[in-house]
Amino acid sequence: MAILSGIIGLPAVGKSTVFDILTSSAPSRHGQVNIGTVAVPDSRLDYLWEIYRPEKKVYASMEVMDIPGLNPKEMDREQLRKFLEEIRRADVFIHVVRGFRNDAVWHVEGEINIKRDIDIINTELILNDLQLVETRISSIEETRKKKGISSETEAELSALLKYRKALEEEVPICSVELSEFEEKAVRHLGFLTSKPMVLVINLDEEQLSKGYDEREYVHNWAEERGYKLIEICASLEQEISELDKSDQMLFLKEIGMEQPGSMRIARAVFESLDLITFFTVGKDEVKAWVITEGTNARKAAGKIHSDMERGFIRAEVVSFEDFKACGSEKEAKKRGLYRLEGKDYIVKDGDIIQFRFNV
Repeated sequence: MAILSGIIGLPAVGKSTVFDILTSSAPSRHGQVNIGTVAVPDSRLDYLWEIYRPEKKVYASMEVMDIPGLNPKEMDREQLRKFLEEIRRADVFIHVVRGFRNDAVWHVEGEINIKRDIDIINTELILNDLQLVETRISSIEETRKKKGISSETEAELSALLKYRKALEEEVPICSVELSEFEEKAVRHLGFLTSKPMVLVINLDEEQLSKGYDEREYVHNWAEERGYKLIEICASLEQEISELDKSDQMLFLKEIGMEQPGSMRIARAVFESLDLITFFTVGKDEVKAWVITEGTNARKAAGKIHSDMERGFIRAEVVSFEDFKACGSEKEAKKRGLYRLEGKDYIVKDGDIIQFRFNV
């Protein structure tokens, strides 16, 4: 499953640093679009690798796109259009907002104000969607006057009118409830505020440990919209990422963190998109596979190979928790914890699956 996360925000807020720690890459080039691949660490897969000791360990992955900062005051209409078209490609936004204090790093607005900076980006996304909604409503109403419209288009219009009301109140489209018919009718339009968002507040070390003035506002703002919120110190995370794994865990423990920010952001992206992970194991590799929550066993088999989906017979399944409690495949089978499931079985996060198929 190809997942593309778009990193957005004002200039000089730490977007490229977030990109670098996510992708474990050399410092990215500023002022241009950078795309990299993020391996999403998973302690469950690490455990399975320790048990099976195969040649390969393959984490789930996603692509991340670092987009030059949005500066509405300095951009002309064409530059703004290109920016919005670029971010439209993303499945989910990682919105980086500056909280850190550093006189050596300029701020596009002259001073740090987290609430204002969130609003600047949010307003541009809302205005773009509102313009698209208005254009589409006008087109549908013109068509209805001339020759009438289908029931599908009526559903689209109904959804668009709900969207317009919400956007005029500065509420993102993702917060609007639609019927299944309405949702299907507008799916093709690709509204920006219909996409999930992970809000990343980039703090300095003191703010991270002691808090910051706008923290309550930020948490409420994200919660009201159903957005995930991650607070990090990107410069500190970059230093941590340069340590070897054992030193990383030791350092994180010393500062009271269980996971690096890169892992927390990646996990938040998965949760925002309602994604889960199942595992396949063997002598050659242990691998994490990403599917949408609610996917059945036959469709999950198709993620590995289309022949598996076409010739699906059964899925042999054990939960990761049951497997770990036993300590080995042999013991889990001895206790009868492996079970055979049919094509309609809904795969759960952490399932270890062996598919039986015939083509």
